[in-house]
Amino acid sequence: MERKDADVCEIYYVNEAHVQSARQVLSPDREILSLAEIFRTLGDPTRVKVLQALSVEELCVCDLAKLLGISESATSHQLRVLRNQKLVRFRKEGKMAFYSLDDAHIDSLMKEALRHVREGADQYRGTERVRESAG
Repeated sequence: MERKDADVCEIYYVNEAHVQSARQVLSPDREILSLAEIFRTLGDPTRVKVLQALSVEELCVCDLAKLLGISESATSHQLRVLRNQKLVRFRKEGKMAFYSLDDAHIDSLMKEALRHVREGADQYRGTERVRESAG
């Protein structure tokens, strides 16, 4: 079977040793599914904003709603989704509900992802500058 795409192999050859090495580090399916669900949850810009805000300090639902420019009901819905994935936790103080990141791993995950985004943007800008100076 011949392939003409530049981003695929031109011949079919499987290196069984490499496949076996990679297979040994794959997580169990239940962990893969949980991880995929977390990334699906993080695929919503509003939820990303919530996590960024909570990386600074604990906030109540009213504070988050004001920050996000959405209703308290919509904010509570987003927080419930995040809580179900164990990305945030809450505590009650009288009639107030305060939210924070569930643990330091969430903060690390968000910071690493943002670092990846920023590095990609820097590389893209560098490529654009090279194209402009060559043109």
